[in-house]
Order: sequence, then structure tokens, then C-alpha cells
Amino acid sequence: MNVIKQINEFRDNRDWRQFHNEKDLAISISLEASELLELFQWKSSDKVVQSSLEQIKEELADVLIYSYMMADNLNLDINDIILEKLVKNEKKYPIDKAKGNLNKYTEL
Repeated sequence: MNVIKQINEFRDNRDWRQFHNEKDLAISISLEASELLELFQWKSSDKVVQSSLEQIKEELADVLIYSYMMADNLNLDINDIILEKLVKNEKKYPIDKAKGNLNKYTEL
């Protein structure tokens, strides 16, 4: 069974579809991303990865689950939208200007 089918089965078995509109999924993505970010607050990245990898995995999974659900609600294919975005990013960040440079595309 693919991932989105398992997510939907989990959701549907609990009758939660009614709560998963696009607005609330977007809010949930942001909240879960904030929980992921909170793990790193005031700590070095290396220390957090070393001591909290299980929590990182759980929060990242929550972000991805809600993201998959939103894409599914909108009949979007995750792989397609990522590939489309990569094409746009390639134009914004040409290798000759962006390689090794952390500036935003507007500053290249």
C-alpha cells in the first residue's frame, strides 16, 4: 500500500476527514514545522541531531503527513509538484551564480 493510502486509511478509520480542509492542514503544517524548529532553539544543530533524532523524525513525519494530505485534497501529485518547483529553482539559482553562495536569488 502506498503512503497516501495508508495516511487516508488512518484518517478515515477515525472519521477525521471532516477536519482536514486545506486551511486547517496548512495551519497544521506550520504548527508541526514549528515543533520541529523548537527542538533546535538555542542549541547547536549537531547536538540536537545527536540527542533528539527520534523527536526530529516524529516532527518531520507530522509535517510530511499533513503535506501529503493537503496535496491529496487538491489532487496534486507530490512528485510532480516537487519536480516543477525544481525546474523553477534551477532558473532562479543558475549554477554559475549560486554555487557555494547562500544569497537569495534576488541578490545573485
